[in-house]
Amino acid sequence: MSQNQNLFARARELIPGGVNSPVRAFQSVGGEPFFSVRAEGAHLWDVEGKRYLDYIGSWGPMIVGHAHPQVIEAVLRTARDGLSFGTPNPLEVTMAETLVALVPALEMVRMVNSGTEATMSAIRLARGFTARNRIVKFEGCYHGHGDAFLVKAGSGMLTLGVPTSPGVPSALTDLTLTLSFNDFDAAEQLFAEFGHDIAGLILEPIIGNANLILPKPGYLQHLRALCTRYGTLLIFDEVMTGFRVAPAGAQQLYDIAPDLSTFGKIIGGGMPVGAYGGRREIMRQIAPSGPIYQAGTLSGNPVAMAAGLATLGLLRDPHFYTRLEATTTRLCHGLEAAASDAGVAFITNHVCGMFGLFFTDQRVDSYDLAMQSDRARFNRFFHGMLERGVYFAPSAYEAGFVSAAHGDAEIDATIAAAREVFATL
Repeated sequence: MSQNQNLFARARELIPGGVNSPVRAFQSVGGEPFFSVRAEGAHLWDVEGKRYLDYIGSWGPMIVGHAHPQVIEAVLRTARDGLSFGTPNPLEVTMAETLVALVPALEMVRMVNSGTEATMSAIRLARGFTARNRIVKFEGCYHGHGDAFLVKAGSGMLTLGVPTSPGVPSALTDLTLTLSFNDFDAAEQLFAEFGHDIAGLILEPIIGNANLILPKPGYLQHLRALCTRYGTLLIFDEVMTGFRVAPAGAQQLYDIAPDLSTFGKIIGGGMPVGAYGGRREIMRQIAPSGPIYQAGTLSGNPVAMAAGLATLGLLRDPHFYTRLEATTTRLCHGLEAAASDAGVAFITNHVCGMFGLFFTDQRVDSYDLAMQSDRARFNRFFHGMLERGVYFAPSAYEAGFVSAAHGDAEIDATIAAAREVFATL
């Protein structure tokens, strides 16, 4: 038994499924996961010393690459003074100032410990502010594991084939309405029927939890207009897209001002973190300045703030996003060319440092089309690439990520490996 197999066997005895987040278990693609012990730049190393070219980046946070020296130094410097205080600390103030300066729609912000906490808190705030109970989400969008969100959810829910979750009271899910992403008419009809009862509409402006699906031209603007017309708060879940697809996230890319936004991943530089924020009049309703309660012992943790601030500082390079976009485009075009040469039906979607892989010959712009992609062929592709030391997400329903540490050599190696694998499919 290998070291990886031994660790997984031990883990399954004590941890449900042997993992602390479902998609890590490889159930969607088959086989067993590897256990990482080190990361640097664009690479991971497992317990047996095998190196992998990594296109997950800890599921998005590692936009500057793993173990960037400036991020590590910021963490070590801060940790020497203590890991947590239970009082306010200066770095959380600096983080708030930084986020508000970067994102025009943010006037106030509250730090939390995860993306799930951020989205749950944003929904509670929307309900409290509007005195309404219904929310709207989209098929394939994943907003964490809050009860109200586990209706036609993406991410691990799709990977495991679970449309909803036992343990979620129907009284809560009855208050959650769902829409098909990029369907203009369906949104219009839903708001015509329920609009005056909807507290908030939450969505990933670019879906990254049902693979990668981009909004059609004008679609986000259509949702903005509907929410404004009916007094519904528009909530952008930018936990994944925030500071990934543009300096101020998808809301900058598409020129939309949501009422509330949620963030995570990159703003922690690899440490556990989340944040939600928006218009001042709304955020002032959060305790202790208002009646809507939300709290967290480790919120604004100084070490997480240090890692996030160091990461955000590295993104200020005026050419950062141009280079990231060029690298991602080169990867996607190279993979498409390799598949075409092998006669394999395969397309990609991509935006700046995010990409999606689909084994289909149709351009994917909806949840239904994403579900029609050839999952069995993806699984064979995944394992073929993994054998060659290239690690893509272990699910046909997850986006991939490129970092600043991915250079020409890494892209060339990936495309060369893909040519070999496509030839076997």
